[in-house]
Amino acid sequence: MEELSPQIRHQLAQFQQAQQQAQAIIAQRQQLEMLLKETEMALQELQKLPDDAVVYKSVGTILIRVGKQELEKSLAEEREELDLRIKTLTNQQERILNRIEEMRQKLEQALRRPGESAAG
Repeated sequence: MEELSPQIRHQLAQFQQAQQQAQAIIAQRQQLEMLLKETEMALQELQKLPDDAVVYKSVGTILIRVGKQELEKSLAEEREELDLRIKTLTNQQERILNRIEEMRQKLEQALRRPGESAAG
């Protein structure tokens, strides 16, 4: 196999870097989706309780007694924030996956036609 040109090596390095970025974004999104499910489950369980129920909120390593409505509001806000962050990461993921596909196609073209420029 012949030696790859510096330009193709550079494109391969960029391609690998983009793949790593995509993997990091996917992992972040999955983690946030787990947090969102936990928050939604907590909110559902909280809504089953009577309004005068004694509830506690975890703050660091301690539990603090709070009102049910206050905790519901806090969890609802957390749910909205997580949902927004997930949507943002999903958009980033789509953009980077499209970029990876374009890079893959350019690399395939460059590797099929050695000697021709693969710049786009």
